[in-house]
Amino acid sequence: MSVLVHQLAFEQRIFWRSREAAVFVFVFPLLLYVLLASIYSDEIDGRASADVLLAGLFGYGAANTAFGGLAITLVVRREGGLLKRLRSTPLSPATYVAAVLVSTLVVFALQAAALLVLGMVLFDARAPANWPGFAAVVLLGVACFAGLGVGAAALIHSAEGVSAVVNVILLPMAFLSGSFGPTTEFPAVLQAVSDVLPLTYFIDVVNGVYLDGESFFADVGALAIVAAWGTAGLLVAWRRFSWMPHGS
Repeated sequence: MSVLVHQLAFEQRIFWRSREAAVFVFVFPLLLYVLLASIYSDEIDGRASADVLLAGLFGYGAANTAFGGLAITLVVRREGGLLKRLRSTPLSPATYVAAVLVSTLVVFALQAAALLVLGMVLFDARAPANWPGFAAVVLLGVACFAGLGVGAAALIHSAEGVSAVVNVILLPMAFLSGSFGPTTEFPAVLQAVSDVLPLTYFIDVVNGVYLDGESFFADVGALAIVAAWGTAGLLVAWRRFSWMPHGS
């Protein structure tokens, strides 16, 4: 346990000392929320726009932090030889992975809290209608998108191109899933794409818990789809992930 705590503290220091990571992963969703909440009118689909946008940005933040941030971190460390060197140290792979995942959870939990404070102070957004369910949503988001992030890291071979690949996946997914606003007026083909994306169903769960005060288990179908995507990412990682740089 002491080794895990030590590695977790190290992961947190590395994250917050990296201006690029702190801005891209932590600050960017906060900036997006301020911009979007300043632009949209008072209501979206009969709900306060500040609340609807906040729920959407919770979804984007989970995907950006756990999918985007984790994929970039693992690819850069693997291709730079850091993961290879870690294998020759007393630090076990399981402890390292656990520390990285818990560090990701800490970052997203802090980000979710910052989004809430920002929304409530600047835009009169509401507090979550179901606090325990909201805490469970934070865990679900990290678990699902971390699984996808590790799976993506197993498939992306270039440290130079990983940021581009991640953003090509992440930003369209967030747009189509409703992170940045309503999707009801989208063309049928875009709505069909949205219907298969994990972020769409994660935002559905967030909406139920945060906006409506529903039980975390109110929409079992959405939970199952989110969990299935996360599991699929882990299966890809199990079969394809390597601790060695590609080409070595």
